[in-house]
Amino acid sequence: MKIRPVILCGGAGTRLWPNSKNHQAKQFIDFGNWTLLGKTLDRVKSSTFDAPIISTNLKYLKEVKKHLKKHKISKYKIVLEPAKRNTAPAILASALIKDIPNNQSLMFFAADHLIEKAGIFNKAIQKNKDNLTDQNIFIFGIKPTSPSSEYGYFVTKKIKGNINKVKKFVEKPNEAKAKKVIKQKGYWNSGMFFLRKDSIINNFKKYQPNIYKNCVSAVSKAKVRDNTYYLDKASFAKAPTKSFDYAILEKSNQINAIKLDIPWSDLGSWKEICKMYDKNKHKHYKKKNVYYRPWGRYVNLFEGKGFLIKELYIKPKGILSLQKHHHRAEHWFVTQGSPKITLNNDSFIKKPNEYIFIPLEAIHRIQNYGKEQVKIIEAQVGPILIETDIVRYQDVYGRVKA
Repeated sequence: MKIRPVILCGGAGTRLWPNSKNHQAKQFIDFGNWTLLGKTLDRVKSSTFDAPIISTNLKYLKEVKKHLKKHKISKYKIVLEPAKRNTAPAILASALIKDIPNNQSLMFFAADHLIEKAGIFNKAIQKNKDNLTDQNIFIFGIKPTSPSSEYGYFVTKKIKGNINKVKKFVEKPNEAKAKKVIKQKGYWNSGMFFLRKDSIINNFKKYQPNIYKNCVSAVSKAKVRDNTYYLDKASFAKAPTKSFDYAILEKSNQINAIKLDIPWSDLGSWKEICKMYDKNKHKHYKKKNVYYRPWGRYVNLFEGKGFLIKELYIKPKGILSLQKHHHRAEHWFVTQGSPKITLNNDSFIKKPNEYIFIPLEAIHRIQNYGKEQVKIIEAQVGPILIETDIVRYQDVYGRVKA
């Protein structure tokens, strides 16, 4: 029996667009002729997996079907959540639909994760399939590349063979605490889950009977057409709003970990998106998109819906004007050099791999007092992304209008 992939695709991705009512869900953002949902669908087309189940909502149904068609997936099932209830009810409802045997292995993916080296990932899943029981749950840890405060962590202990039991969870620590957790060989908690259907049922019956009762009712009363389950709204809405982590993982003592050392990101912040474009900038570079300025030059790498990615090259002694913008915020990720940053009334030095957020209307400047060129990946985010959206207060090159 092949592993059945379940793709959780109901998230709104509001972290990227905190001030926008018309934001685009992260899994559907076009990052350059590809989306995160598209990458996830391509990943589950592997021979390891059976036809996918997609858990989403009515708002996203059209976009999900568009992606399925584009990626040539004709066999699938869609489960529509009629109310926002977080991941615990979504996971249980997806497992309860018809034609899924009790001993079926289910792999729960987030629709908005970027996973490289998918072959290694799939081998790790296949290797642990026989270790699944009617009680245990496997989660996936990623070896940290930095003491990030954007992810949760977990620490494990080896119990038998290559099985690692989760000893404790650490929820999004600050940088200092993250460093301590990494010293304890802690891994990032990726938010992906591997378990059998009977394990899902048994754990929800034991730890979340109210969610279980209402999801059983929502699925049994669901209307089904065109491979799509329209869950009963009255039943589903009664299920408590809880994440799978809080509802099950933090209560069960049978949580095991599959630990991986592969490139992974949930692209949950503009910092991570800037890092992704820096890594792949050679794919976006075009000579016609290079623009020269007195302080150096910049390259427009990619323009998406509501955002523009640039790379700035500030020559030694180059100084950008003291400026602000009416229609956009900016996110900077330093990749080379140590620029001096002015942000409103503060000034500070930033180093490679450090991040700066420039809010809308904030007065700011970049100065390069070093001997090497400064490089910065910049994400401009806003409804209007044009070069004329700039108010200059000071400029060493005489560009301030009287």
